[in-house]
Amino acid sequence: MIGAGRPKEVAAKLLLATGNQGKARELARLLKSAPWELVSLRDAGVDFEVDEVGETLEENAALKASTYARHSGLWALADDSGLEVEALGGAPGVRSRRFAGEGASDADLVREILRRLDGTPWEQRGARFRSVIAVASPNGELHLCQGVCDGVIGFQPQGGGGFGYDPIFFLPERGCTMAELSIEEKNRVSHRAAAARAAEALLATLRPADQEN
Repeated sequence: MIGAGRPKEVAAKLLLATGNQGKARELARLLKSAPWELVSLRDAGVDFEVDEVGETLEENAALKASTYARHSGLWALADDSGLEVEALGGAPGVRSRRFAGEGASDADLVREILRRLDGTPWEQRGARFRSVIAVASPNGELHLCQGVCDGVIGFQPQGGGGFGYDPIFFLPERGCTMAELSIEEKNRVSHRAAAARAAEALLATLRPADQEN
């Protein structure tokens, strides 16, 4: 069990539909006030991964949440996030994890973005992180929530925190990159945090009877 937002006497469970333990912990922190018992794929005995074959963040999040909900018999929550760079026509977007090729490291991803933006002036390096969270029931009910964080792609990596593109995602209003924020601050301002707040509000509206299977 990742966390228990709902009192133990109520058995409603929400499956966090990600095999990434870091992301699961981050989602659990963000959803700590949701009135559900949060469980991981491992907790639920789910031992397969859903291929992200959607053409949009919305499609991927919905595919993961719906597939895991049907398989487990539990309500499930999944997210898909991406970096959208204005000068690259919104890329890498849904391909953010694969932008530098299959199996690329975070450092590879950062280098690829910087390579493609080589020579691009600061005022043309606007970007945003976008997160879509899907909440699905075993019987096919589906809800989508979105969060956005605006920034600028820096000229070189800064900071040792976070993951992915965080070291080059500069937040002008804070004067630092996402990778230089504390976990607490990131969980206040990030795209996933914004989407999680919307999802948390949604989850609070679902009656316990709707959550049981």
